[in-house]
Amino acid sequence: MVAQNIAFGIVAAVMVWGALRVVTVNNVVHAALWLVLVLAGAAAQYVILAAEFVAITQVLVYIGAVMVLFLFGTMLTRARIGAERELNNKSWWLGVPSSVLLLGVITLALVSGFGDEELPKDAAVVSTQEISDLIFGPYLLPFWALSFVLLVAVIGAIVLARKD
Repeated sequence: MVAQNIAFGIVAAVMVWGALRVVTVNNVVHAALWLVLVLAGAAAQYVILAAEFVAITQVLVYIGAVMVLFLFGTMLTRARIGAERELNNKSWWLGVPSSVLLLGVITLALVSGFGDEELPKDAAVVSTQEISDLIFGPYLLPFWALSFVLLVAVIGAIVLARKD
């Protein structure tokens, strides 16, 4: 086996374990931390695929921003943080066959849609500079505007959660 395949298998196993822990742990903060592990695994998969720009974007956007907002939202609510066994849905077992059915449908769609197609061997190599120029060139102003909207949302959540 090639080292990339072995690394992919190890990272994929860690991601599956983390994903299972996200949905089985009873503490919402622990679930968020397990989700950080899964998202970091996705970034590691991008590194294995030699897509460093996408990996860094994954870390910055999902781990750095979304998870921080999720944890802030969790901590700023007045709900109890800890083990909450009574919040589990009584019909959780219906999710297992639904998930298997969804996996089958997605697999069938991918296999019938792509079949035996392969990526071209002589694909053009695009630099990170070119990708960032394509993304952030025309969309720089909306990107800044969104960052200010997120900043205002965090400040608003802190103001609303403050006890006077």
